[in-house]
Amino acid sequence: MYAGLFLFDSHPDLPDQLAEKAKAGAQIRILLGDPDSEMVRQRGEEEGIGGDLAARARITRRYLEPAMTTPGVEVRLHDTILYNSIYRFDDDVLVNPHVLGAPAGQNPVLHFRYIPGARTFRHYMRSFDYAWERGGPA
Repeated sequence: MYAGLFLFDSHPDLPDQLAEKAKAGAQIRILLGDPDSEMVRQRGEEEGIGGDLAARARITRRYLEPAMTTPGVEVRLHDTILYNSIYRFDDDVLVNPHVLGAPAGQNPVLHFRYIPGARTFRHYMRSFDYAWERGGPA
């Protein structure tokens, strides 16, 4: 995702919950758009909000700061072209495909579950890992 601000606006205690999950042994990986990247700037223009998308990514990162000091919580920034936003929770993944010119909230969300041998879940996780490896520390 580039910002995912809706998660933190809807769940203001989410950073604390993520830290608690990490303390209990969960691995938390969050990949945000680099607000200084050309891709975030371009997406903001395409959505008609200009620099506000970069501002949203900065706000999300700020909300995450308390959790980022917890071992097991890792936040990275990426500058990839974003074809979709991916939200994984254990064996469930939500995929929000992006439609050119429309903000993420105006596009559908697809729900996939991990099923041994099935391809779709793994396919999206490879996509996430691809972007994760190219990202850098937040």
